[in-house]
Amino acid sequence: MFRARRLAAALCVAAMAGGRASAQAPAPLTIDQAVSEAVDHNLAVIAERYNLAVADARVLTASLRPNPVLTASVMLPDATIFNSNINPREGIVRGDVLLERGDKRDRRIEVAREARGVSELQLQNTVRTLVLNVQSAFIDVQQAQADLQLARESLAAFNEIVSINTERVRSGDLASVELARSRLAALQFQNDVRSRDTKLAVAIHRLRALLGRTDANPIEVTGELRRDTAALRPEALQQQALQLRPDLQALQRDQARSAADVRLQLAQGKVDYTVSAEFHRQLAPGSLSGNEWGLFFSAPLPFFNRNQGEIERARQEARQATARISALQSDITSDLRSAWEQYTTTHELVDTIEHQMLNQARDVRDTTAYSYRRGEASFIELLDAQRTFNDTMQGYNEARAEFARSLYTLDALTGGARP
Repeated sequence: MFRARRLAAALCVAAMAGGRASAQAPAPLTIDQAVSEAVDHNLAVIAERYNLAVADARVLTASLRPNPVLTASVMLPDATIFNSNINPREGIVRGDVLLERGDKRDRRIEVAREARGVSELQLQNTVRTLVLNVQSAFIDVQQAQADLQLARESLAAFNEIVSINTERVRSGDLASVELARSRLAALQFQNDVRSRDTKLAVAIHRLRALLGRTDANPIEVTGELRRDTAALRPEALQQQALQLRPDLQALQRDQARSAADVRLQLAQGKVDYTVSAEFHRQLAPGSLSGNEWGLFFSAPLPFFNRNQGEIERARQEARQATARISALQSDITSDLRSAWEQYTTTHELVDTIEHQMLNQARDVRDTTAYSYRRGEASFIELLDAQRTFNDTMQGYNEARAEFARSLYTLDALTGGARP
């Protein structure tokens, strides 16, 4: 009975430990999940979203009307003057109302709403840039993992050769210098593993920062590198970019805001009227009292300031917005051409390595390793074959990563994922 209880307790402890281990193990992260998490939790995007709340507040401010002004005062003359009926005691209440002309309130609302639209499009552009950065960082992690796996496989292969050579030296079948060479090569591959491990850690740190994570928990990625097979046309990509790019739309919206600002400044040049009403309650000696009413109208005389400076400033900003749109359209065209060249080059490079180089490099390595074990090939030939295979594989990993980046870059440059 006692042993059964101890066994049950041990099983419970093991189950709890296993549960904790499974709870701490990170779930593999796909690239779509990484993008979604970054959009929701990236600190820069969170800060950018506040611009919309600020813009909403400015729309509210622009819709407010001027407050009326209420003034109350009391005039209390000296007792000698009051008793001599020279000046009565007096209470005054005055109200002033500003009448805006030129539809200033409507023009303010128009400018504020256009500015909010600009902020919304700028947020979309920030998200577009973030998505590309996350995708690039995710690919960096995938490439670093592939390179690390290659380095570990090479290290394992040469550790096996070191073990075989050690036995051959003991049996007198191999010179000790050959064992030293194999050990030196194994150490070089071990250093390569450490270097690749560091590159993987750096790539994971960059991805963690983009995801908005502040902890130090490990990140595990999963999924294959993107490799689309659908044919692309540069003309269609450029047309889509000019229609969907949020930064271009933001400049076009800012151009509309500038035009609205010109109308606002023209309206500000129109003088406003102030209508006032005043009530006096006068009290004289001997309980003699009376009331006095007054109506007033005032308006500034626009002899000097007709808001000329702000009108010209708004007009120049409108011209500047037009120039910025043309400049960005030119940049989009140039960037798309560069991205298209990158896409076509990496696509051809991946196909060349896959169909002409990869199998040959693997066959040469395997054949040379087999011949070396049989004593028909030198260690230098084996090392050269292994390094050639590693260079080919690393080039293949880099080409696949660059091809995937080129696809995501084309998505970002055209304003979104292609159907």
